[in-house]
Amino acid sequence: MFRVFIDHESGVGLQDCQRLSERLGVILDVEDPIESSYTLEVSSPGLDRPLFSEKDYQRFAGRLARIKTREPLDGRRHFRGRLVGVEEDSVVLESREERVSIPFPVIESGRLEVELFAPPPEKVKPKPAARRKS
Repeated sequence: MFRVFIDHESGVGLQDCQRLSERLGVILDVEDPIESSYTLEVSSPGLDRPLFSEKDYQRFAGRLARIKTREPLDGRRHFRGRLVGVEEDSVVLESREERVSIPFPVIESGRLEVELFAPPPEKVKPKPAARRKS
């Protein structure tokens, strides 16, 4: 398996992956750098993309994320909340219960959470009742 992940500030679509797969496939066929048979896979990091750098945590401020630490902070290693951003050498997460600052050196892994957006119940307008003809 030969996997290539592509990303862009404005997002990546299926056509982007297809276009790169076709171009890269031609280059790999001509250059033939891999001696055995393989499958080429081109994709984006996805909605639940991993977060690696300070830039990632800044870029996705406002999004829901899950962070796992190498060592316990206040007795826990798993944190989930909205990314506030980066302050000094720490990622700031906020949940309903707390606001926590997690130093970069203790972060083992970080990942965005998939969010499905729905309007709040009070903003959903009921459908009008069907009228019957008499």
